[in-house]
Amino acid sequence: MENSLAGKIAIISGSDSGIGAQIARELSDFGATVIINYPFAEQVLIDRAAAVVASLKSPGIAVQADMSTTTGPQMLVDATVAAYGRIDILVNNAGIAVNLPFEEQSLEHWDSLVNINGRGTFLLTQAALPHLAPKSRIVNICSISAREAPALQTIYAGTKGMVDAFTRVWAKELPARYGCTVNAASPGPTATEGFGAAGQEFMQLMQPVMDKTPVGPRLGETNEVAYAVLMLCLPRASWINGVNVHVCGGLFMQ
Repeated sequence: MENSLAGKIAIISGSDSGIGAQIARELSDFGATVIINYPFAEQVLIDRAAAVVASLKSPGIAVQADMSTTTGPQMLVDATVAAYGRIDILVNNAGIAVNLPFEEQSLEHWDSLVNINGRGTFLLTQAALPHLAPKSRIVNICSISAREAPALQTIYAGTKGMVDAFTRVWAKELPARYGCTVNAASPGPTATEGFGAAGQEFMQLMQPVMDKTPVGPRLGETNEVAYAVLMLCLPRASWINGVNVHVCGGLFMQ
């Protein structure tokens, strides 16, 4: 069926919480077998990933692999291929943010954000390519920060700009060789655990931004982002390639 993902194998990096977990549930609702990914072998994360797997409507597994390392992306792909033999959908979702004045952003911040947001997306996609099934999908989770350029997000916006560029380059380069499409979804401010942990000062700074959102002065919801990803993964989206869907209520318009 053109509106079904039954039988599809989907990796979603960084999917034990937030947008990633909701993407996993959305794809599972449409029949995909989902690989939940969490970064560290800590009990709280193991339990959280297990809870996401338990919430899925179709089969799924949880794999511990740190996308900020040079080996984690390959570990995630190897575990998926060992269990299911192929990859139909890859969602590069794992990422972190730092919200600080430019002068306070450090080399440590640079390394941590570039390693997971940029290099992790790069290495996971490279590792997945040999195992992509025909008519597969790659979806990168970017951010409107790459285009809107908000204050306090110098490094974060830069790394998401990197992923935005990856998307357009790969959309030209990969389909002919691997039979895939490559697209992106760029959330605006979204009600996740990470956004809530950014602090009251950042939330106060963001309120005027949210007030400018044409659809309504609020945060986006994770299910709204997940629906955009689902749409790009469906069989009927086979002619959509190189697109970055802005899921932000019109806060950013290209």
